[in-house]
Amino acid sequence: MNEIVETGERVASEARRAFLKRLGGGAGAAAAAVLLPQAATGAPPAAVPPPATASGYRETAHVRAYYQSADR
Repeated sequence: MNEIVETGERVASEARRAFLKRLGGGAGAAAAAVLLPQAATGAPPAAVPPPATASGYRETAHVRAYYQSADR
């Protein structure tokens, strides 16, 4: 009876191993499908243009009020 259990465990182990191999191969194929079209064209991805208006730091009235309250 021990031989049957060991054989069943061995089959399950081999099936699990085969599944994980296919899973890893599929991930590699998916990555290649994403990366290879860019390599085939040779063109770098298009850059996103900066916004027309600057959206950096602005010292507004509520910011000045905070600075004044923090100095006390």
